[in-house]
Amino acid sequence: MASRSTTVYQGLSDRIRFLTQFLKSPFAVGSPIATASRTVSALLGDLEWSRVRLFVEYGPGTGEFTRYILEHLPQDAQLVVFESDGALADHLRETIHDKRLTIHAVSATNARKILGQEGMGQADCILSGIPFSSIPLPKRARIVADAATLLRRQGQFLAYQVRRVIARHLRAHFQTVTRRRIWLNLPPYH
Repeated sequence: MASRSTTVYQGLSDRIRFLTQFLKSPFAVGSPIATASRTVSALLGDLEWSRVRLFVEYGPGTGEFTRYILEHLPQDAQLVVFESDGALADHLRETIHDKRLTIHAVSATNARKILGQEGMGQADCILSGIPFSSIPLPKRARIVADAATLLRRQGQFLAYQVRRVIARHLRAHFQTVTRRRIWLNLPPYH
């Protein structure tokens, strides 16, 4: 278990790495500031973790959500992440060591194919931190459509976004779409 000083150092290191990657590729990363830990718990705190067997994360960045998921995920469950930024994917591999975690350094547009090839079945939850407003419309539509087919019948697709461009894609593929504003983060998320 990490000491508080190690955790604080890791958090600072992650934030610097996140800002560096944002400066290199602002449209791919989406925000100069990593997600606040209170935002993570506000978004994921109500999940029924004991029922989760496969959790998929799109765009984990430096792993703020990833670490939270692994803390709550049952020991016999799996977390599969898709991070298209190679440097961020390498950072995740270097800093998070958990047998339940599989990291793919590719776009979420490959999720359906990869999960199918690995025979993982359907996901209980898909979480997306991808900045949908900065990617082309066809790619946005494909990621959401694929997510709808990857989820179990009672599965959930959760997305945290600065802008609301994803809303119409969600309504096209999901029976129930709810939205709330999370003010705990800078910038605030939808």
